[in-house]
Amino acid sequence: MADNREAIRSDLHIFLDGAKGKEDEDQVARTRQEAKKIKGFCKVCIHSSESNRGLSKSILAGIQYINTISSSWIVVEDDLELSKYFLEFINDGLQCYLDEPAVATIHGYVYPTAKKLPDTYFLKGADCWGWGSWNRAWKVFEADGRRLLSSLQNHPELKKFTFKGNAPFLGMLKDQIEGKNDSWAIRWYASTFLAGMYTLYPGKSLVRNIGLDSTGTHCDTNNTYEVRLAEKKIFVSRMPIMENPLGREAFEIFFRERRLTNNKNPFSWFLRGK
Repeated sequence: MADNREAIRSDLHIFLDGAKGKEDEDQVARTRQEAKKIKGFCKVCIHSSESNRGLSKSILAGIQYINTISSSWIVVEDDLELSKYFLEFINDGLQCYLDEPAVATIHGYVYPTAKKLPDTYFLKGADCWGWGSWNRAWKVFEADGRRLLSSLQNHPELKKFTFKGNAPFLGMLKDQIEGKNDSWAIRWYASTFLAGMYTLYPGKSLVRNIGLDSTGTHCDTNNTYEVRLAEKKIFVSRMPIMENPLGREAFEIFFRERRLTNNKNPFSWFLRGK
């Protein structure tokens, strides 16, 4: 991220989890040493946990802490590669929609859809691969999956939540409730969807996940989400906060095609935090 244009004006907070067991202690120690070498930011703060929280608890604890020192923030996990225009896009979006309560997040990743997408567009809910948000939006986060499920099952737009049944998000929430996964992401998506909030997406992806090659803890090998990073700045300007029908259709087609081809678990990314 240090090669992003706005990195030098940004404070970087790195949250490092503890080892699961003795077999992981050496790798954790090496990671902490590498973190100390990071430069290119206004300030680098390292937060190390002595115990192993797991991804979900680490993310939630990190956001809770950042909320005490900043009104807006950007979340990037360690297996994401970023376009050099990523920070500009997220920061521009955070500033543009700062006081707009209907906007939940500014998101950097976009699926490799076959359809050409607008430069920027809104979709209902939230996402989890390289994103920025505000204290005011995070207040809607509901940690209790049972409450979320109860509200969704009676929701008039349930089909929209699952992209017409093509994305198994309802099942993922049920699995979270049953302890089969501990995904913070499915709860964040459900929370913002139920609150009637929206996410701003770029037309071309500013984020690429490099943890889907079986080296990542929570995902198997999968090229379903492989994208080419945007090579030029994506401009953000105010526009009506409503779903873009082209974006909605493109996502529905993407999910449907992946469901039909169904390679192992094409939605395992949403279980992050298990």
